[in-house]
Amino acid sequence: MQKPDDRLASRWRRSVLAVLAGALPVLAFPGPALWWWAYVALVPWILLARTAPGGRRAAYDGWCGGFGFVLAMHHWLLPNLHVFTFVIAALLGALWIPWGWLVHRTLGGTPSRGRVAAALLVLPSGWLLAELVRSWQGLGGPWGMLGASQWQVAPALRLASVGGVWLLSFLVVAVNVAVAVLVAVRRARVPALAGLVATAAATSAAWGWAPRPDTGERVAIAVVQPGIVAGAGSAERRFDREEQLTRGLAGRDLDLIVWGESSVGHDLDDRPDLARRLAALSRETGADVLVNVDARRSGKPGIYKSSVLVGPEGPTGDRYDKMRLVPFGEYVPFRSLLGWATSVGKAAGEDRMRGTGQVVMNAGDGLRIGPMVCFESAFPDMSRRLAADGAGVLLAQSSTSTFQHTWAPEQHASLAALRAAETGRPMVHATLTGVSAVYDANGARTGPRLGTDASASRVYEVPVAHGTTPYVRYGDWTVYAALLTLAAWGAAEGVRTVRLRRGRPVRPGPPARTAHGSPARPGR
Repeated sequence: MQKPDDRLASRWRRSVLAVLAGALPVLAFPGPALWWWAYVALVPWILLARTAPGGRRAAYDGWCGGFGFVLAMHHWLLPNLHVFTFVIAALLGALWIPWGWLVHRTLGGTPSRGRVAAALLVLPSGWLLAELVRSWQGLGGPWGMLGASQWQVAPALRLASVGGVWLLSFLVVAVNVAVAVLVAVRRARVPALAGLVATAAATSAAWGWAPRPDTGERVAIAVVQPGIVAGAGSAERRFDREEQLTRGLAGRDLDLIVWGESSVGHDLDDRPDLARRLAALSRETGADVLVNVDARRSGKPGIYKSSVLVGPEGPTGDRYDKMRLVPFGEYVPFRSLLGWATSVGKAAGEDRMRGTGQVVMNAGDGLRIGPMVCFESAFPDMSRRLAADGAGVLLAQSSTSTFQHTWAPEQHASLAALRAAETGRPMVHATLTGVSAVYDANGARTGPRLGTDASASRVYEVPVAHGTTPYVRYGDWTVYAALLTLAAWGAAEGVRTVRLRRGRPVRPGPPARTAHGSPARPGR
């Protein structure tokens, strides 16, 4: 019978298995949304890197697994970016090279209980390092962070209010490490079980200790989702449909009406007729209308995506210009080098312009709103800043119509639940074509969602929350703790290596050869 190690001896076989193992966690995210799967999804990847013949091969297993993870998480980009999707996956997959090496270093061979205990802290910290680097907007942003798979689990959302999605990722990886040890390292099962108990205890402590949002009055917020409007004159026809749906909200005693991303295709200064129609809608419904203008700005070069608040008298002057743009979708990074992506896919032909700062808007009657646009809802620091600046309700205006029949709309909407739980502020996710949804300050969904087949408006009674969550107050402390853990472990490993080298006996070298003699032939 062939031994397991023999079956994995082939480099190509190991690489394919690593790619498949890295892709497994995607099943924990929407659409499948098997949240429980996240707690064991990394086990095959860990076991593979652990059995690598050396640290270099384990690092390569980390790269291959990272490639599989990124490709699976972004597979819906293939029709748009084509071969460039694989290039992105290969580049971002390299971020897991250190993680693969760490798995082998801490769990390779027959690890001691001390090494296993260290792995329960070091490996989650190494995973967070990869997520931290990947979260940079220039590398695509924090889409698909492992902790985001827990968006519908109430205890996990309580933990998010303490340490953000970072804490969830840390604990999910720690559980995977513990399960892998239970499966493969019998002599170290005690620290693995201790790690599982500690995770359960941390979750229970957060459930009981973390302050709950103080909710009081409710506000009525309407979401207008026009559905798919394509073809010639789509911008005008979409506006007509949004206007029709909004007019149907008259008499509902609303506090705010929200349209999706790119809901207005012309700058309102250039099209005062559209501004007048929006103002008329505000007067008819008795509420301000938050639209999103995707157009060239009058008097400024370039195209902006801007959240604009319109009241009974027209635009109120509150405007937020999108700051973090979608790589390749709204701009091409290093266009002089990567501009060829526009010839093989649907990358942006012209870069959008960036905003310079976040904005909290006053929507009347004391309602303060914090708008974000599209995948900015994936960045926990943006919603955290808006909450700290006094926003009572968070808003994300989005459009995933390009990826209508993929997992992207579901996954995008799920991010609003995390941002709500982290900040203790309700969040509205309003789209053009679905999925639109509203979440309360605990991250629980409020009212029914609007799916990708809906062309409708819906009113949500949103409880406004007060107070400050630990995550808003203390920020990304989980990330800093992870970096300190890696630094401390690296220092300890360095000291250990030096001590081993100093304590190792010096082997005598071969006898010196001279012109007058040699070991074999004295005197010659």
